[in-house]
Amino acid sequence: MLAAGEGTRMRSSRPKVLHPIAGEPLINHVLAAVGAAAAGSDVAVVIGPGADAVGEAVRARLPQTDIFVQAERRGTGHAVLAARPALERGAQDVLIVYGDTPLISPQTLAGLRESLAAGAAVVVLGFRPPDPTGYGRLLIDGDQLRGIREEKDATAAERAITLCNAGLMGLSGNAALEILDAITDDNAKREFYLTDAVAIARSKGLMTVAREITDNSEVLGVNTQAELAQTEAIMQQRLRKTALDAGVTMVAPETVFLCADTKLGRDVVIEPFVVFGPGVTVEEGATIRSFCHFEQAIIRRGAIVGPYSRLRPGADIGPDAHIGNFVEVKAATVEAGAKANHLSYIGNARVGERANVGAGTITCNYDGAGKYHTDIGKGAFIGSNSSLVAPVKIGDGAYIGSGSVITKEVPAEGLAVARGRQLIKEGWVKRWRERVKAAKK
Repeated sequence: MLAAGEGTRMRSSRPKVLHPIAGEPLINHVLAAVGAAAAGSDVAVVIGPGADAVGEAVRARLPQTDIFVQAERRGTGHAVLAARPALERGAQDVLIVYGDTPLISPQTLAGLRESLAAGAAVVVLGFRPPDPTGYGRLLIDGDQLRGIREEKDATAAERAITLCNAGLMGLSGNAALEILDAITDDNAKREFYLTDAVAIARSKGLMTVAREITDNSEVLGVNTQAELAQTEAIMQQRLRKTALDAGVTMVAPETVFLCADTKLGRDVVIEPFVVFGPGVTVEEGATIRSFCHFEQAIIRRGAIVGPYSRLRPGADIGPDAHIGNFVEVKAATVEAGAKANHLSYIGNARVGERANVGAGTITCNYDGAGKYHTDIGKGAFIGSNSSLVAPVKIGDGAYIGSGSVITKEVPAEGLAVARGRQLIKEGWVKRWRERVKAAKK
């Protein structure tokens, strides 16, 4: 996998292949496709000098990945040979892919392997862009690939060819190093071009073929922020279609944004304008109302969440629980049938089965140094505008009077009221206004 590009046109300090779409770095999508097409295969990634962050990100996903550095940028052929130690170990097939083409499918990569298994020494991926200007053309002779002609070297007839080089290539394992070592820098730029592999293989009497794809988006490379946004839009369309085909209902699919790892059960209903961050699972029959944002959370069977709810990492919403408008949950479990319907914060807590958390209630879980746990028992009732100062436990079936600040344990079935006593002074307002008026005179 070639990932040594500097990505200067991204206008970003972040390495190009680490820019995310659908919640995952570009390169992770390619790694996923490779893994699906050739499970258990060795993966070697070629990065540029100083791109340690890329290597760390790759190893975070695939710890056994070999990382190699292309010290000088001298063309794609040179980049592939930066991984020579991996190539020398031998392989049945060698697939050469790019870390900035996140939309490539496992089926396409598997197709390259099929061509190699059928006897090809080199297989090149081809596509037909709406405008072929600037692309190398694939010269086909019968069922074989005769060569790749760069546009600047092409004749008028060759420029009329619409089948173009997508860049991805497969090499037969037993011929890969022999072909790659024969590539020279005998050209105006003094670079080693991977495309020369076709002519070299043919000179050795080996079979070379092209394999055409029908979905051009698969080979869309990301070089600019505009192209990043374009690939994000295409990936979202794919993810939404997959979810819809699996039995998810989306009222307005174009307004729902998913991550590559979002898991949605059958008969989940998602209303407009919902964002799923990484690590979210929604089980069967749950309803997600409009304007919600989730990350690293689980919503269990039959739960109702939203509108305007936020679930942060560690939120676990139990079966048939209700999390309503302007409720935030973090590192907390809300058990079956419990409700927090509006204007509350639940953090570092357990809300027991069928408990009711009134509007304006917060768990005061942070004292500036550490975070502490609040435990709300089964069937407890928390009155509106209450503050539960952790660490604290509310027993099963206990009641908390509205407006209370609870700092001590409340026993099961107990009532806790912790607020100032109401004082009424009749006629006070009239006397106050008279004093103010006199003072102004």
